[in-house]
Amino acid sequence: MERASGALAHQQFTDLPQFFRAGDLLVMNNSRVIPARLRGRKAVGGAAVEMLLTEPARDATWWAMVRPGKRLPPTTQIELFDNQGRPTPFTAEVLEKNEEGHARLRFEGTENLLAELDALGEIPLPPYIRRNAHGHEQTSEDAERYQTVYANPAGSVAAPTAGLHFTKAMLEQLRAREVETHTVTLHVGLGTFAPVKAGVLAEHRMHSERFTLPAETAAAINAAKAEGRRVISVGTTTVRVLESVAANHQSLAATSGSTDIFIYPPRDFKVVDGLLTNFHLPQSTLLMLVSAFAAPGKMSGRQWMLEAYAEAIREKYRFFSYGDAMLIL
Repeated sequence: MERASGALAHQQFTDLPQFFRAGDLLVMNNSRVIPARLRGRKAVGGAAVEMLLTEPARDATWWAMVRPGKRLPPTTQIELFDNQGRPTPFTAEVLEKNEEGHARLRFEGTENLLAELDALGEIPLPPYIRRNAHGHEQTSEDAERYQTVYANPAGSVAAPTAGLHFTKAMLEQLRAREVETHTVTLHVGLGTFAPVKAGVLAEHRMHSERFTLPAETAAAINAAKAEGRRVISVGTTTVRVLESVAANHQSLAATSGSTDIFIYPPRDFKVVDGLLTNFHLPQSTLLMLVSAFAAPGKMSGRQWMLEAYAEAIREKYRFFSYGDAMLIL
């Protein structure tokens, strides 16, 4: 999608380097997806329990979606299985529930749950990806495919999916064209995908997500903007980091914190000049963000984006996590 002319073109992802020029900055979210889906049984009664970690909480506890939620009140003790279905010495206790029905869990038997998750958990594939008649249990291929090739710090419960298209060879091709590559970290939570239900957009509340903007990335972006070079974001999560920091600072600096920024039309963008993104769900904050980016400062981006989506549907593009992408320049 070319914003200046309104032109649409259909390309293969292998054609991507031709849209870049020397000096462009490509910024990617390097968060690694954790094996956040845990299984176990109630210590009393033995009923099966499924937990999906959503975000760390205070005192080394975690918030999680739990099933069957109504049968897991506070004080419930859960014995954990490993990802092969075998009993383990680890347990979880339900400490409290919030308004959404999520549970805050305290895990016993380990001081560092993240270090145990490779043996305990499964990659939390989206619910629309089904691998067998019983549900959407991961395959060994999914454990690799649902990570970007540059994933590093662990913390996301959903992949920053625009980055899944890249191979190491593609990144080398871009660097050979003198495209700079840099990273930020935003640990993706499930709130990113929550539909907007508020009658007034401004009343929708985004879930807060943890991020880090490294000093090297900040300095590179500052230099590029000063010299008129483009900053191209891989994914909406990267946009949210950069525009969050830019909203509060004249120039970017190394920053860590949390963001609940909600981007929707009309919106001006201080940092990002181009965006690579997948195709998103209706009524999602992600679709609203790309609609804002399609026509910065205007309302017309929504209609243009819906027209582009209609064409993608006619051309039988795949949507969502393992789907196709669009490049907006």
